[in-house]
Amino acid sequence: MKTKQYVIALDAGTTSCRAILFDKNRRFVAAESKEFKQIYPSAGYVEHDAEEIYRVQKETLLNLLSNREIAPSQIAAIGITNQRETTVIWDRHSQKPIYHAIVWQCRRTEHICRQFKQEGWEPYIHKHTGLVLDAYFSATKIKWILDTVPGARAQAKKGDLLFGTIDTWLLYKFTDGAVFATDHTNASRTMLYDICSLSWDENLLHAFDIPPSMLAQVKNSGDIYGDCNVRGTPIPIAALCGDQQASLLGQGCLAPGDAKNTYGTGCFILEHIGSKMQLSKNGLITTLAASTHNEIAYAMEGSVFIAGALIQWLRDEIGLLSSSTQSEEMAKKVEDTGGVYIVPAFAGLGAPYWDMSARGIITGITRGTNKNHLVRAALEAIAYQVNDVLISIEKDTQIPLTQLKVDGGACTNDFLMQFQSDISQITLVRPATVEVTALGAAVLAGFTVGFYDSIQNNSYSDASIKIFSPQMAPSQQKALFAGWHKAVAKARESN
Repeated sequence: MKTKQYVIALDAGTTSCRAILFDKNRRFVAAESKEFKQIYPSAGYVEHDAEEIYRVQKETLLNLLSNREIAPSQIAAIGITNQRETTVIWDRHSQKPIYHAIVWQCRRTEHICRQFKQEGWEPYIHKHTGLVLDAYFSATKIKWILDTVPGARAQAKKGDLLFGTIDTWLLYKFTDGAVFATDHTNASRTMLYDICSLSWDENLLHAFDIPPSMLAQVKNSGDIYGDCNVRGTPIPIAALCGDQQASLLGQGCLAPGDAKNTYGTGCFILEHIGSKMQLSKNGLITTLAASTHNEIAYAMEGSVFIAGALIQWLRDEIGLLSSSTQSEEMAKKVEDTGGVYIVPAFAGLGAPYWDMSARGIITGITRGTNKNHLVRAALEAIAYQVNDVLISIEKDTQIPLTQLKVDGGACTNDFLMQFQSDISQITLVRPATVEVTALGAAVLAGFTVGFYDSIQNNSYSDASIKIFSPQMAPSQQKALFAGWHKAVAKARESN
């Protein structure tokens, strides 16, 4: 029998599924990726086909092994990391979803949030779950499906329906229905889980009319969940972790004050705050960090809903560029945006505003505005949104941020990284590999089965990291950021 040489991370993102191979030294070896369909039934609605996500994720796993001629017996463990909050409800007997997965970006449940705010639930939700009352999280999505799909609520009350975020759904499918579980990080994104008592909140379940039988067992992020049969060989699934908490771990942010930002479809800024729960007073949320051996830690988080998705929109819907990688070159063709600001409130505004009604706007256009100005304004908008969150984190923690670790696809854009450093007046550190989300899941899984001896990441000892330091004069930074806030105010008035 071949010895164990690798760990695989399965990364089920918002637009694609990926399988990534890491070796004994935690080095990236290879990856397979495949996109899946984005479904937009009406304005503000975003859905995925959960069955397609499973098929695509399974395909990337098998292709990864086949294309590299790696035997399943060489794999020590599998770790799953996933887009969070996205909601799947399926029939426990048929293992088929009763409705499309409702994606974290979807705003269809705004009316439910308004109803719960009117009933005074907002303080309770914040105190117990660490979250704000918003359509972003899973609870209102579950309620919408149960209220809308014919017969769903009756099925749920009989115990025939199961709910899961994407980690739970993939675990259930990969174990052929044998394991119904989730981890602390994903449970903490449902708006149903008490992150102090570490239990499903009975009051919230009653308020949303969600039967407890629908909910998965909550375990440590690093845990032996069950076996995935790959061509006749059982491979242990030894980690589940929400993508942003996996990134926090992959970046080596394991001590209070360590912070990272992932530049993906959205932006997600997390700072490790230690083992003591702390609530935000500045529009952020508190979430659970990855857990092992029942060691619980918390993180402060700010979520930017639209980041890389803005460049995708300019590419796919507006046709200003043919590939996302063009954005850096185009932005550098102009000295500034010519006064143009883009506020990409396509799904409302996340932290620190939490304005579900805000809508995207472009302001400051003149006859001289060209496509390069617009592309530059889009990249700058990403950095402005991140800076709003960084300011809130400093207010909450009272710890001055001097360094921000970065990852995600868009962090390879040097223009964006330099502008982020300038507008935030902070040093950015980019690792040699930007696969840190997958690395976090892989390290968790490998550590759980003894393949790795610790969860501490050493990627920042590599000499090929890149540092971005502030170069912009503070007076210019202040003027640009003031202009951004004027644009945000217009976006919040636009609906």
